[in-house]
Amino acid sequence: MAHDKGLENVAVHWPRTNQYYDPVAPAEFVDFGAIADAPEIAAPTGALALHIAKTGTVRATAYTELVDLLLGLDGVLYATDAAAEDEDPVIDPDGCAWIAGGLERFVEGHEKFGDLVTFDTVAEVMRTAITQGRLAEQQLRWLENRLSALRDDAGNAPHWSFARSELAILGGFYRRCADRGFAVFADY
Repeated sequence: MAHDKGLENVAVHWPRTNQYYDPVAPAEFVDFGAIADAPEIAAPTGALALHIAKTGTVRATAYTELVDLLLGLDGVLYATDAAAEDEDPVIDPDGCAWIAGGLERFVEGHEKFGDLVTFDTVAEVMRTAITQGRLAEQQLRWLENRLSALRDDAGNAPHWSFARSELAILGGFYRRCADRGFAVFADY
């Protein structure tokens, strides 16, 4: 019986130089460890920052639905577009910048709702962002359909509970990869 470890996003050197991608040394993320030591930091934020600092990876399973909703695609952190094309499941540096940008905009937009990110606050942040853009009516319908699809058969919302600072760290991981020209390998 195989043990499913879930999805991990592993920072790797881009482009690959041989048959396999070479992981990035965790030293490239060592400064994330200082965030984990800050006394006012939320426990999940500290745990994520410390894991990134020690391994150069993100345990991404918990974030997949949220990131897919925020970016409007399915399987973003799984790199499914690449996998569907018979390529390695890798998010290139430009894709990392796109993910980071989406998370950064969300974290900024969520500031007025406080540090606790829930399904309801995500929906409000997204509604606010959409009403300020073009084609607001069409995009609001799309959003409501996506939100409904995430509810279970009884109509209950997902039990998301993230610290806003945790999502800032998540975005920081992808921003670091983009800025330094790293890719992210989806390992599951």
